[in-house]
Amino acid sequence: MNGLKSNNDFFLNAWSLPETWLWSNYKAAWNAGIGRYFFNSVLVTCVSVFCILLIASMASFALSRFEFKGKNLLFLLILSGLMLAPQVSLIPLYKMLQLFGIYNTYLALIVPYVAFQIPFAVFLMRSYFLSLPKEVEESAFMDGCSTWQVFWHIILPMSRPIIASTALLTAMAIWNEFMFAMVFVEDSALRTIPVGLMNLRSQLNTNFGVQLAGLAISAAPMVIAFLLFQKQFIRGLSAGSVKG
Repeated sequence: MNGLKSNNDFFLNAWSLPETWLWSNYKAAWNAGIGRYFFNSVLVTCVSVFCILLIASMASFALSRFEFKGKNLLFLLILSGLMLAPQVSLIPLYKMLQLFGIYNTYLALIVPYVAFQIPFAVFLMRSYFLSLPKEVEESAFMDGCSTWQVFWHIILPMSRPIIASTALLTAMAIWNEFMFAMVFVEDSALRTIPVGLMNLRSQLNTNFGVQLAGLAISAAPMVIAFLLFQKQFIRGLSAGSVKG
């Protein structure tokens, strides 16, 4: 509600309803650059989440269904990525991105985001895959299905809850990430919404209504996503905790 207030209304009583509903605050925030930052965040988040789900689902399927030498060691190696703090890898990543020529591009954000979120995604999805009955897969193999067909047509449709949960959790982490977005991208036209909000604050340091409108715009996608997928989110996390 504060995003619809004038400065006077905001300072008089931050907890009251606006006397005049200033929808122009949202337009002003959008025109101040939030629109471009919003598009960048949507693009980076969607591409990153798609890559995370694709890689993590295939890795989790292999780790939960196939028996091969070193499987547990490989799983522990993947999980060890959870122990790596992003702050520790900041300088090496900075040099690698410059070496590969993708610094100050969308890929400078997408690649680190995917790499850092895959261990968490594999941890969630593998636990869920282990809870799925193997009888359905065995019947499909007996009917002549290949491993890829079983994965694509049986495992993934049965795993919609955990896919939704993983997508939502990783999307929230990527959407709100600030450090990589600040360091790995210099061009203001490529920056995401957390950095954009900081720039908006410096541009409009006296107009709190527009600043709060920008905050509301930045929070809206994740709130809407959670409301749309909350049932799958809860089912995915609760079912995945049964067996691990």
